[in-house]
Amino acid sequence: MRRLTVVALAALLLLTGCAGSGTAAKSTGSTPGSSATAAVTASPADIAALAAVKVDGPFGSAPTITFTQPFTVSATIARVVAPGTGEDLKKGQALQINYVAVNGKDGSAVGNNYTTKPDVFVLGEADLMTAINDVLVGQKVGVRALVAVVDTTNQTTTVLSMDVISAKTILSRAQGTTVAPVGGLPAVTLDSNGAPSVTLPAAVKPTTLVAQDLITGAGQAVQSGQTITVHYTGWTWDGNKFDSSWDKGSTFSTTIGSGEVIKGWETGLIGKAVGSQVLLVVPPDQGYGTTANGPIPAGSTLVFVVDILNAS
Repeated sequence: MRRLTVVALAALLLLTGCAGSGTAAKSTGSTPGSSATAAVTASPADIAALAAVKVDGPFGSAPTITFTQPFTVSATIARVVAPGTGEDLKKGQALQINYVAVNGKDGSAVGNNYTTKPDVFVLGEADLMTAINDVLVGQKVGVRALVAVVDTTNQTTTVLSMDVISAKTILSRAQGTTVAPVGGLPAVTLDSNGAPSVTLPAAVKPTTLVAQDLITGAGQAVQSGQTITVHYTGWTWDGNKFDSSWDKGSTFSTTIGSGEVIKGWETGLIGKAVGSQVLLVVPPDQGYGTTANGPIPAGSTLVFVVDILNAS
């Protein structure tokens, strides 16, 4: 596994998948989505096993994790090692995390970001493992948590200690200056909560990428390598909606510029301001090309409305 900075940590802790396919959102260039993963309940033996793991060292420094090897549990499980004393952690906040991760089989290093930069994820996001959401919601900044992550595919357990070093309240929808509609592009309307719908024009489909602000935010410009949090809805050019974070009731986070999403997202969203709502019209060569993907036919031109809620 790669060093656990943003993308790799997401691969470990998140249940991300590409739209309609149930496969991981890897560098093949996926659109966002969710995978159906059956929940497995931790047993009393799992709880006891995690309780026996020792985590030594002060908050803010890379701890030492010790346990009887090999260490295994039947389900992903988490516990609080030491509570925090800062502000309360709430769903929808972007958390900055330092972590150390080791292989449960032999204790070998899997990742450590204390000497680089914190990772970021949004607490309560649907793609975040239930154990992570459950252990952190209601805790405080400064909490240290211990997680045993089970990879049933590879039959491995990773033991991870994480320190929550900050919590940031982010936007719930695009916020900024409304931009006049551009003729010949899909017309976008919003419901009272901000969820979009589109009316597709009779005009010829664009053959090059369109990245048109509908709302221009006042935040920082998105940079390659940042973790961005968005709300989005996607349609094929014929008006078929194939995916929507609004429908799921949860935002979506990804590392932009890392190949985790389709090229049209990477090209169209980098440089846009946080707070913006962006209309993307993605031709096949920046989407899935000649390959079908779940409900998305081969050769499809895709339409997205993306609210950029945070970048860090």
